[in-house]
Amino acid sequence: METPRTPYVPPATQAPAAPAPAAAPIIALVDDDRNILASVQMTLESEGFVVHTYTDGESALQGITTRPVSLAVLDVKMPRMDGMELLQRLRARSTLPVIFLTSKDEELDQLMGLRLGADDYITKPFSQRLLIERIRALLRRQDASRAEATGAVALGSAIVRGKLSLDETRHQCLWDGRDIALTVTEFLLVKALALRPGMVKSRDQLIDTAYGDNIYVDDRTIDSHIKRVRKKFRQIDDSFNQIETLYGIGYRYKDE
Repeated sequence: METPRTPYVPPATQAPAAPAPAAAPIIALVDDDRNILASVQMTLESEGFVVHTYTDGESALQGITTRPVSLAVLDVKMPRMDGMELLQRLRARSTLPVIFLTSKDEELDQLMGLRLGADDYITKPFSQRLLIERIRALLRRQDASRAEATGAVALGSAIVRGKLSLDETRHQCLWDGRDIALTVTEFLLVKALALRPGMVKSRDQLIDTAYGDNIYVDDRTIDSHIKRVRKKFRQIDDSFNQIETLYGIGYRYKDE
């Protein structure tokens, strides 16, 4: 007697796994005004950000060191450690994107913040919608600076100009083989100048490169960033003079 055959059942097809959702950016919000902290935290979280709040610079430094974040928003005047000192300490160990919150009439705070390495600033009282747009713009710039190079530079390769090497995929800047830690804004400015050596870039062109069309900053912001970039290079090589100022016109990277 013939044994009955088991009917063939085709294996179940598994649907391809959905890609894991991108991790939400983490924002460190540092201000001694608890009302501002609560209000801004609620707004940022409603926009999909994760927010870590701190009421003074000392706790913020410890928190950011142990729990890394995507971007920091710092008030200037705080107890225990003010925003200026916190920014200096962060810059000594990190190129974390930073937005400074300054008083409307404290122009010196704005200039000092930029000279110490802040990427942007907003004056109080401020629109929370504006803050969100500035955060998003800075995070986009950070992503762009890490993207693979295209156009004038071969895909995935570094921009090399004499002793300078810029690798966008690693967000790495080398001068004569030595690493120079640049913030997002500084990296974009050096890249813009080094891509076309000998060609002058006006301050407006550099503002568009580093900040995009929807963000307004004045000429002094670019000047402060360029001064800080030169200082970083001269800490490695005190003869560095590749970034030239053309007074009343703009800047250029000296042709080799």
